Amino acid sequence: MSDLNARCLDAFPKWLTNLPKDATDLAALLDDGDVPAATRRHIASALNYLFKSLDLIPDGIEDLGFLDDAFVLRVAARLASQKDGQEIGNGLVARIAEGNALIEELLGADYGRLERYVENLVHGAARGRTTDEIVDDAETRSAFIGELDAWAASYQPPSFTRDEKNIVKLTSFLSAKLPA
Repeated sequence: MSDLNARCLDAFPKWLTNLPKDATDLAALLDDGDVPAATRRHIASALNYLFKSLDLIPDGIEDLGFLDDAFVLRVAARLASQKDGQEIGNGLVARIAEGNALIEELLGADYGRLERYVENLVHGAARGRTTDEIVDDAETRSAFIGELDAWAASYQPPSFTRDEKNIVKLTSFLSAKLPA
């Protein structure tokens, strides 16, 4: 087994287990007026991605379900920290963004496509809510955070077996589904 695959197979189950906490911790920043609007937009768009019915990897796929969601949170956290440059949420954004280096190493040339995809999520919507509505409208944001909290409470992490085939399936899915 390659060193990269071993590191991925160690990290990904933890990311899947921590996904609801990471999401709710990030959601708390949406109400923080000290967090720059551009940072809140990246966070809101990544969290809104959790509710997309057509995401990169369908959530019901064994082992891989929700891994794309964990990737999106990490890439969005990196984008948010690059745009802002200051420590946000007592290092929360930086902690989540740390995983981005592993994603970049794993995806290689496809990483740029993932980063552009995540960057463009700020222009999208899920469940009829745009990123701008979540960030700019207190009522929409409150309802969104309530739905996110309910999702987090009911979330069951998918199994993620320590099988290199999962890495092959993951990279194949992303390579095929990411826009050029």
